Amino acid sequence: MARIQRALLSVTDKTGIVDFARGLSALGVEILSTGGTFRVLKEAGIAPLREVAEVTGFPEMLDGRVKTIHPRIAGGILAIRSRPEHMRALAAHGIPPIDLVCVNLYAFEKIAARKDAPLEELIENIDIGGPTMIRAAAKNWQDVAVVTSAEDYPPVLDELRASQCLSEETHWRLAKKAFAATAAYDRAVASRLAEIPPDQQPLPAVLDLRIPRKMLLRYGENPHQSAALYASGGAGVAGAAQLQGKELSYNNLVDLDAAWQLIQEFDKPASAIIKHTNPCGCAEAETLAESYRRAFEADPVSAYGGVLAFNREIDGETAAEIAKTFIEAVAAPAYSAGARRVLESKRNLRLLRVEPAAAELVVKSISGGFLAQTPDVHRLVRSSLQVKSRRPPSEQEWAALEFAWKVAKHVKSNAIVYARPGQTVSVGAGQMSRVDSVKVGAMKAVLPLAGTVLASDAFFPFADGVEEAARHGVTAVIEPGGSVRDEEVIAAADRLGLALVFTGVRHFRH
Repeated sequence: MARIQRALLSVTDKTGIVDFARGLSALGVEILSTGGTFRVLKEAGIAPLREVAEVTGFPEMLDGRVKTIHPRIAGGILAIRSRPEHMRALAAHGIPPIDLVCVNLYAFEKIAARKDAPLEELIENIDIGGPTMIRAAAKNWQDVAVVTSAEDYPPVLDELRASQCLSEETHWRLAKKAFAATAAYDRAVASRLAEIPPDQQPLPAVLDLRIPRKMLLRYGENPHQSAALYASGGAGVAGAAQLQGKELSYNNLVDLDAAWQLIQEFDKPASAIIKHTNPCGCAEAETLAESYRRAFEADPVSAYGGVLAFNREIDGETAAEIAKTFIEAVAAPAYSAGARRVLESKRNLRLLRVEPAAAELVVKSISGGFLAQTPDVHRLVRSSLQVKSRRPPSEQEWAALEFAWKVAKHVKSNAIVYARPGQTVSVGAGQMSRVDSVKVGAMKAVLPLAGTVLASDAFFPFADGVEEAARHGVTAVIEPGGSVRDEEVIAAADRLGLALVFTGVRHFRH
């Protein structure tokens, strides 16, 4: 391959660009650059350095929309060096060949992650010249090296220092990476713009998933299954920062996400304990430590080896409570210095610092395809509820019912939650019949059930569910309603002296 004599550097992300340019310059490479990149390199004393406008004979135009779209740039990149007619054309028009193109693109995906970003801002962050230069260089890969990632700066410089040129294999590797970069960029633009009206359909016509692999996992749900984590940002459980502890497992991540999603339901300090994606304890209180103690006492046996989530910074008092039991992993928005000192003695305990993520499309794989749905972001509003029993709930029962409903949304269906204000008392999850979930919840109860309320994620198909609940001391029930036997359920509630509330909304979770 020929020696690299001239490079064009034009990057949005300036990470490492000064050192890369300095390394190229030390090898005798002439640097061409544009706009902000030119200013950064000039201030760093990079020489020889020419602005692209000097090569094209035109200044940057239209608020920077036109910088590199010019025959003197495209020709210098696209000319095939082995074709004499190409080289004669360059010479006739005084176009300098460009041997290396280093470009990264406008940060469209960063802007697009803001769901309130206006269309005008999205449009202005669609790169035109960048993808054009990248694709031109990648098309002419045998003569032009194209660098689209800062991680390639050091190996490219090392290879140039060793041999003054880049191998055919390196050119080809960089070209393939470049085409992948522009393809991903175009997909990101098309996907985000598809979400904007006048197309009111919330689900895309084409489901386009292109997410980089963040890490390989030891195995999947079981040791004989391979697994990896894929993530495109720094928010949510997938983008969390692990502060200490053993390597995360597939099951850890699934449980952590279930716990994190549940804890986002609460405004007061709250704690959630998850086992196999189901809550075994959840509570809110005036302090985080008190919320954790209340969550833990609902089912201490199941809490052993569980996964925790908190909606506040974990303080030293809460950390001391956590440290009393074997816990697999913890998710929280922050940890105080005192909490870190307490928890660092638990060397295997995985601590994750998690930033809230915007609700996104929910996608699951099935054999031969994928299912997608909008996220379940429904929040209960008391004024929209219907009291169906003769007796309305007391204020204390209302508080317990509203709390129980938030938790039931995150329990595998058929879901039953026994609760008091701000505290789960027991959970019956995932049974094939709803009355059995009521029975399982009662069977598992450690705390007294007398005076509790009950939430059901879907309607009771028969009166036996509320009858079973009443036998265990439940005084009020919240459920969606909608059964053909609703009148029988209402009559049973009145006969048993229960308050019965219909939400009109179901929260199946499969």
